[in-house]
Parts: sequence; C-alpha cells; structure tokens
Amino acid sequence: MAKSITKILENFDSNKPSPVETMVAVERQFGIEFPADYKRFMADKDGGEGFVGSHYLILWRSSELVEFNRDYEVEKYAPGLIFFGSNGGGEAYAFDARSKEKMAIRMVPFVGMSLQEAEHIADTFEDFLCLLDETNESLLKS
Repeated sequence: MAKSITKILENFDSNKPSPVETMVAVERQFGIEFPADYKRFMADKDGGEGFVGSHYLILWRSSELVEFNRDYEVEKYAPGLIFFGSNGGGEAYAFDARSKEKMAIRMVPFVGMSLQEAEHIADTFEDFLCLLDETNESLLKS
C-alpha cells in the first residue's frame, strides 16, 4: 500500500468510534463476521462521508447497517450482499457475504439492484479505499 489509510482519508469526515458491542450485535443480526480491516475501521471511525481521492464516499454507521439493508430490501433483490455505504449517487457498496471466508467488495446500483448487476470492486476493505484514492474515472465498467 503506497499511502497510509490516514492519508487516504484526509478529506473524509469520519464519525466517533463505534462501540464494539454494536458491531457484535450487527454481526449477530446478519449471521456473519465482517472482515477484520472493516471492523478496525469501524471501531476507530464508525463510518462517515467525504472524498476519497476524486470519489465521494458515504459509509454508514454500524448502528445503521441492519436498518438500511432492511429498508433497501437488499436480501430480496441482492441476497447474500450486505450494503455498508454508497457513492452518494446511484450505487451502493456491499460485502459479498455468500463467501464467508473472503467477503469481497461489490458495487451495486440502487435502481435495478440485483446480484447480476453487482460488480466486483476489491477483495478487501482497505484495497477498496486505496482503489477509490488511486482511480479518477468511474468504478463502473461500461
């Protein structure tokens, strides 16, 4: 990793740390364990929003994950994905929980949400942040 996560997030307004018990409760609700790098980030920052490179990023608070996934009906339209944020526009970012060992990051349109429309973005949460920082063009493959 060329840049530190702290440097990558210099224009990102993060929240106060998330209580560990909140993330444990969320994992229990989803029946999964989030990747360690995401849990470290949430324990320190609990989401937030702002620019990462030229990309706008909204990361939901741990206390919002279950509610937002339910409200967007993710389990109905994209079963196995767990949304954790968005680009502030038409796309959500999600963990692919169909593979519990390796929960890759996928980007999914809110309109037309489906597993078929879920594009692989990164293998890890930290790789995802680095990709946003290093890429100027849209993450969508046209």
